[in-house]
Amino acid sequence: MTKNILAVLIYIICYNLGTAQEKAFKNGEWLSYKVKYGWFNASRANISIEADSINDKPVHHIIGYGKSTGLLDVFFKVRDRFETYLDVEKSIPYKFVRDTYEGGYTKDKEIYFDHINNIATVKNLKKDTIHKHSFKPNSQDMMSALFYLRNKVDENNLKKGDEFELNMFFDEENFDFKAKFVGKEVIDTKFGNVRCLVFKPFVKSGRVFKEEEGVTVWISDDKNKIPIQIEAELAVGSLVAKLDKFKGLKHPFKIMM
Repeated sequence: MTKNILAVLIYIICYNLGTAQEKAFKNGEWLSYKVKYGWFNASRANISIEADSINDKPVHHIIGYGKSTGLLDVFFKVRDRFETYLDVEKSIPYKFVRDTYEGGYTKDKEIYFDHINNIATVKNLKKDTIHKHSFKPNSQDMMSALFYLRNKVDENNLKKGDEFELNMFFDEENFDFKAKFVGKEVIDTKFGNVRCLVFKPFVKSGRVFKEEEGVTVWISDDKNKIPIQIEAELAVGSLVAKLDKFKGLKHPFKIMM
């Protein structure tokens, strides 16, 4: 379960939908996480945003990179890279890239989104194949979903028990995701005490997750809406990710004194 930690992290923090209007991030943002699997420091994951364009449209080029560390890196090397090109105004993805190496297993795919016809063109660079799939309107990829939702969270109008849904397309499948807002909490971090919004994503129990509500996500209760901490009870073991470093935030990071 440690092999695709970046994918798991992004998967479980992409579930917080609201109605905020002010953008939560800007180009130049960089977030870094320490990830523990059981007793072991299993990985590091970084997410950054760069200014770019695609088809003459300005986009946020968002890059997620995860790598194994320590003994895991010796016995099971992991290098995962995910990229998305997110429309600056509409917050929809135009292109998604997945380039992963996990203990010898590789995957190299590109997805191109046609939002007019709701068709995704999936290029498998490893197998040299091209497949087309229909997707639901306003669907996000695995990376773009996090940033789309950060812009939509409105901490002032959230009520305990609120449930939110989002359409996603990843690899070659459509997914329907839902999460529940469970309240606010102050947590102790390396930066100090941080007030957070707490969410429980509904995940499918079985091969990956131990139970349907076995994941908890703490999001900063400020205009940045950055993931501060993630805990997941997995089918085998548990995973904890904590924000370790950051720079380039659009808004002040609120720390309680």
